[in-house]
Amino acid sequence: MSTERSSPRYSSIDVWDAEDIAETIVESQFAAVAAVYAVRKQIASAAVAMQARLEDRGRLIYAGAGTSGRLAVQDGAELAPTFGWPDDRLLLIIAGGEEALLRSVEGAEDDAEGGTRLIAQHAVTAQDVLIAVAASGTTRFTLACLREAKRCGALTVGIANNGASPILDEADHPILLDTGSEPIAGSTRLKAGTAQKVALNTLSTLLMTLLGKVYRGLMVDVRAVNEKLVKRSEDMLVQLTGRSRDDVRNALSRANGSVKIAVLLLHGCDLESAKHLLSAAGDRLGAALDALATH
Repeated sequence: MSTERSSPRYSSIDVWDAEDIAETIVESQFAAVAAVYAVRKQIASAAVAMQARLEDRGRLIYAGAGTSGRLAVQDGAELAPTFGWPDDRLLLIIAGGEEALLRSVEGAEDDAEGGTRLIAQHAVTAQDVLIAVAASGTTRFTLACLREAKRCGALTVGIANNGASPILDEADHPILLDTGSEPIAGSTRLKAGTAQKVALNTLSTLLMTLLGKVYRGLMVDVRAVNEKLVKRSEDMLVQLTGRSRDDVRNALSRANGSVKIAVLLLHGCDLESAKHLLSAAGDRLGAALDALATH
């Protein structure tokens, strides 16, 4: 596997000056980003297919082990506060369970039966989408999750850093991040991990945008769970409507914190009409405003 292969370029890295080591490691991160850029079309294709599956129902499932699993879980965990993705439509599966988020769980990534069992336990169906992430593309736990989810009819996306690997061969939408050998041989928390992080960010952000969670470049489905996000919600409303801070605060309160509903209220809707307009528009604020303008 290319991610395990030693590179002559880095064979004496341990005796280099600190500044040279730092420069090389940072330089390798640019190569990781370039690997994601090379497969942007595949990422876009996967996101479009995911949108079709998740438009009205279904769950978004992330599965992985070790570093790949932690990166997958991190990406999924950020979807609720950033884009208002429903908690009951998100499933985060990592080999070894929650303990593995903080420390390595010995043997967890080899537990194929555990992966199969978890997919069955969570009653995965054809309405769901599973993203499987593994640098090697061969991790037994992750591969078992993908295989069982696919058997249940779920749409599968495979992200790996080695070509001709089972996760890529068997996924409906394979995404190969060809990062090659690492500055420290086999340490896939480096280039491979960076590429996975960028790819996951790109895929999930594109998906949320396609699902109407973004309007004019703003995260209009943000959950205002702290003071910073409350202020961000207010700032978005001021920017989108031109109304005063007091007006937007009042609208947000009436809308129970929903920026989309508050925008419609500030355009003259009553609360029930705003909810109906947004629902009829498939939860897309732009379409709801267009509909309002034609009334």
